[in-house]
Amino acid sequence: MEDSQPNTQLTRMLLSRLERISADSYWAHRASGVRGALLRMLEKAEAGRPVQRSEMKRLVDLGFIILENASLEKIK
Repeated sequence: MEDSQPNTQLTRMLLSRLERISADSYWAHRASGVRGALLRMLEKAEAGRPVQRSEMKRLVDLGFIILENASLEKIK
């Protein structure tokens, strides 16, 4: 199933947070890849083209996992 209106506010917040992960972090490279994929999907949705809801959810979930792990890495 496709959805032409993903939660853009949540996606933009996540993109902003992923961008702030320190380049020294183990998670920075993964964050960069997820950011790129999310940006492409967001641009596609904003252009009025449908995006796959399952793929958007997978990327958002992965983004939050990366954020969580990057924050845990900083605590140690």
